[in-house]
Amino acid sequence: MNEGKPAKAKWWSPRPQGLSGEPGSAGPAREDSAATDGDFELARPAVRLDEDGGDYELSRPEPVPADGEPAGAPAGAAEHGVRATPAVPPRGGPAGSAVEPTAPAPFAADTGIPTSAVPVDGAPKPLHDPDPYSTPPYGEPGPWAPAPPVQHPAATPAHGVAAADRSAMPATPVRPPQGAPAAPPGIPAPAVPLQPPSAPTSAPAAAVHADTPPPPSAAAQTPAPDPWQRYDPWAAPVPPGGQGPLQQNGAGVLSTEQRRRRGRKALAGGAVLLALVSGGVGGAMGTYLERNGGVGTVELPQAGEEPTGRAADSVAGIAGRALPSVVTLHVSGSGEQGTGTGFVLDTQGHILTNNHVVRPAGSAGEITVTFDGGESAEAELVGRDSGYDLAVVKVKGVRGLTPLALGNSDNVQVGDPVVAIGAPFDLAGTVTSGIISAKQRPITAGGEKGDGSDVSYVDALQTDAPINPGNSGGPLLDARARVIGINSAIRSAGSGSELEGGQSGSIGLGFAIPINQGKRVAEELINTGKATHPVIGITLDMDYTGDGARVAAEGSEGGSPVTVGGPGAKAGIKAGDVITEVDGQRVHSGEELIVKTRAHRPGDRLELTVERGGKERTMSLVLGSSGGS
Repeated sequence: MNEGKPAKAKWWSPRPQGLSGEPGSAGPAREDSAATDGDFELARPAVRLDEDGGDYELSRPEPVPADGEPAGAPAGAAEHGVRATPAVPPRGGPAGSAVEPTAPAPFAADTGIPTSAVPVDGAPKPLHDPDPYSTPPYGEPGPWAPAPPVQHPAATPAHGVAAADRSAMPATPVRPPQGAPAAPPGIPAPAVPLQPPSAPTSAPAAAVHADTPPPPSAAAQTPAPDPWQRYDPWAAPVPPGGQGPLQQNGAGVLSTEQRRRRGRKALAGGAVLLALVSGGVGGAMGTYLERNGGVGTVELPQAGEEPTGRAADSVAGIAGRALPSVVTLHVSGSGEQGTGTGFVLDTQGHILTNNHVVRPAGSAGEITVTFDGGESAEAELVGRDSGYDLAVVKVKGVRGLTPLALGNSDNVQVGDPVVAIGAPFDLAGTVTSGIISAKQRPITAGGEKGDGSDVSYVDALQTDAPINPGNSGGPLLDARARVIGINSAIRSAGSGSELEGGQSGSIGLGFAIPINQGKRVAEELINTGKATHPVIGITLDMDYTGDGARVAAEGSEGGSPVTVGGPGAKAGIKAGDVITEVDGQRVHSGEELIVKTRAHRPGDRLELTVERGGKERTMSLVLGSSGGS
């Protein structure tokens, strides 16, 4: 028995006092402890059952009598100043019997209740359950009372009772207090409450100062894992380099390797995105700098690209269709050379132009035709007529020619829009535009020979489209890109009407041979090499200054001025008659009568108004024909 040794105090008990009221006077110190300052080691609280809900109930302390002990107290308890908690007798054993235990018995027999949790009758119940985290009690309940500890479920054995932590129990048998009844053999001894986790699991072999607790055991250092992964606000901080229990916060916790992988993926994605954005910005800036000449340079507004097509009746549309059929002629021979224009009549290579354009070539000169695309070919003369100032040449060895469509000059009205194409001053492919200024404008050109054999009489279309030297022989087109005339003459400021004669340039007075006349002459030149002229069969007095065309008094060689058996003789025309109208149109001179006559074909019928002796009469005749030159 432990005679003369003080009983071990409960963790919530005040410091034991002796009968004299001074601490530490209860009796001699224990044999296995060194001299202390009166502090005692607290016992570990007992492990509770699962159905207790995590609460602990401590043994009630017995009052310490001041003058003596009441009856029934255990032997030796009064002399030490502390009442020992009696052991719960097991079933079938004597109430006061006790034996020296061979191992700690934390639970009462058959009940499964810790012996230290059995209440003692008449003792007050403590305000708080034992704190496994060694939180010191603060006395009375109140707002400063410590919060109840967080309980963690422990592994439950098969019989349904929570297993005690054997590693946290003392390694040596626990001796009952002095005077306490010993449990009989085979009966478990009363359990001593387990110490909190912060208290040492067993007393050290050597003397330890009461203020310096011994180091905790390995079991106390490693807390039991929480299978529910709940967050414990009272848990001890995780030591550096250690791994604490997982805390549940509602989301999955990534491992270190997963976080590294996610970081690498985010870094790679950011790099790719940065490269794409940088490439796009760089490309845009490069394009801008290339198009606008760099930052800080002057950029002027400009219209963007538009469709190249144009309306068919516009100048651009007309020119686009006609230019492939317009050619430039270069003529040389007999010490002369010249430049003019022509246009394709058919796919056989026939080209229509002016007579005065090809005249320098004579009978042995050279004629070169240059097309709109730049190709050139040699041409030969087919036929020409000085009276109409028309000529036809033909190119050989050229395929894919596109002829121009021919219009009807009788349908032209004053004010109609027209387009002229030519090579003024050897500027090939020049396009000008204007309107029809007048119709049936009688003009004469030529006459360089002096005998009048080279004079041209044209009942022309007048236009204000610019026509200059080099435009001769080029087409005058209507709004549907059809040829309505052949550009032949201009009126210059210093001279009369000239065919390529003046070099002063256009003043807005240009003349073109009507296409109806040009078509007939071109067909005759292609088919026979010569053109025919319609005639009345009379000789005119070209020196007459009066109004109208007067018939001469005699012929060219002293003969009759009216050809015997000719159209005029058959109609009754006599020498000295003055012709004032042709088909109802007034005639003011002999040149006008010739122009009006040549505007018709041989065999056409004319209605003439003749004045004779102050009286007018009407005559009808059929035009004859004569060979041209």
